[in-house]
Amino acid sequence: MNSPNSNIPRRVGMLTPSSNTVLEPITSSMFAATSGQATVHFARFRVVEISMSDASQAQFELGPILEAADRLAEAKVHCIAWNGTSASWLGLDRDKTLCDQIEDRTGIRATSTMLAFDDLFNRLGVTRLGLVTPYLTEIQERIIANYAAQGIDVVGDRRLEDRGNFSFAEHGLETIRDMIRDVAEARPDAIAVVCTNFRGAPVAAELEAELDIPIIDSIAVTAAHTMHMVGVNPSCVKGWGDLFKIS
Repeated sequence: MNSPNSNIPRRVGMLTPSSNTVLEPITSSMFAATSGQATVHFARFRVVEISMSDASQAQFELGPILEAADRLAEAKVHCIAWNGTSASWLGLDRDKTLCDQIEDRTGIRATSTMLAFDDLFNRLGVTRLGLVTPYLTEIQERIIANYAAQGIDVVGDRRLEDRGNFSFAEHGLETIRDMIRDVAEARPDAIAVVCTNFRGAPVAAELEAELDIPIIDSIAVTAAHTMHMVGVNPSCVKGWGDLFKIS
């Protein structure tokens, strides 16, 4: 990859589920706040359902994801992120393997949404977590078990029993607000909104002010983490939650 040039925006590549309609516009709005320091670019691969079925799990085989990463590499991006949360139920090792293979193929640094969560939770010392998702119980239980294995106790959780993936975007903000308020009653160290096709980011700042608990949205944590990776200070992003001050 070419050496950095301060006069050229840093380019961030995002691997995106095909049926996702939320993360691209929200991520683009966040990156617009960098005033040209960084731009964001997207490549899609097929994801249309989230469940524990064989067909759903096959969507996350590495081949199609790596092909999409190859297309982003042709734009000479400075990092590549898998902007999705499948490792929350499949395990962090899945994303570590994916990122290693992207880096081996392209020579470009790689990360993911769940690795960004992991990094932030480690730095914040999170051990008691609130969890909000649109997912099925069979997915949520896997996520809770994986967090337990990492030493994080999910002390409150809500889910919507939606197998999506497109439909995740159709849940309204008031539904998401209510879910966050419910899990806040357990007074966790932080609340994670886990899904990149779910509108947690637009309500994060207002509910942090109301609840006095960090609300870590999947889209926001990926944006902040990748900005940091390419040398852009995320604190320039306002109105999307306090994590941009601490990432």
